[in-house]
Amino acid sequence: MIKRLVIIPTYNEKENIANIIEAVFNLEVSFDVLVVDDGSPDGTAEIVEDLRNRFPKMLYLVEREGKLGLGTAYIKGFEWGLDHGYDYIFEMDADFSHDPKDLVRLSRACTEGGADLSVGSRYTKGGNVKNWPWDRIFLSYGASVYVRMMTWMPVKDPTAGFVCYSRKVLENIDLKKIRFVGYAFQIEMKFAAYSLGYKIKEVPITFIDRVEGTSKMNTSIVSEAILGVLQMKWQSFFNSYAPQQTKKSIKN
Repeated sequence: MIKRLVIIPTYNEKENIANIIEAVFNLEVSFDVLVVDDGSPDGTAEIVEDLRNRFPKMLYLVEREGKLGLGTAYIKGFEWGLDHGYDYIFEMDADFSHDPKDLVRLSRACTEGGADLSVGSRYTKGGNVKNWPWDRIFLSYGASVYVRMMTWMPVKDPTAGFVCYSRKVLENIDLKKIRFVGYAFQIEMKFAAYSLGYKIKEVPITFIDRVEGTSKMNTSIVSEAILGVLQMKWQSFFNSYAPQQTKKSIKN
């Protein structure tokens, strides 16, 4: 039986967290959920803990002290998922900007479509963005074009945060070498997988801006993505993302 884990990082998501968890559990395909909460003062973790009484074998919670960054939250989740034997590990936002129903298509792109890593893509054919102002769309799409130009990575939405990783991809990326902690983390993880030869498939999605809660986007996140990409590409010429002991058999 295939084991699937959805990682949802949270900070002040009390308006959304219960609904997003139940939406995942109501899907036609079975997914477990791990919430990684960064000390939300609004009580997000308490809501998740209460829900665990209803879903003790499907819902899990990791609580951290303070805001430690999106990237470190996902890496914590990856390590937890690998330790607990999951075959496929997913990234998803808590705010319904990612439609939980699309988890099924992301999963099938890997289990049936031959991908090692699937990306819920706004900018591939059939993808779309709703409820964003034009300047934010311009910034996001422009960043995607910039990343493709700088890294030569054939992914039209490299900043996407709706992703399915097969176990072997995460096992064969040295997560200690991932430097970014903001949204550039998404770029670096895809680049690490691509540079190690894994097959990435984009699945078109409609991204809908959050209705409840507050966006976590800020100028420092954008700056990290813009300024860090060139450094990431340059360092890739000298250092592999593979753990030392697995470099010779990275796709086994």
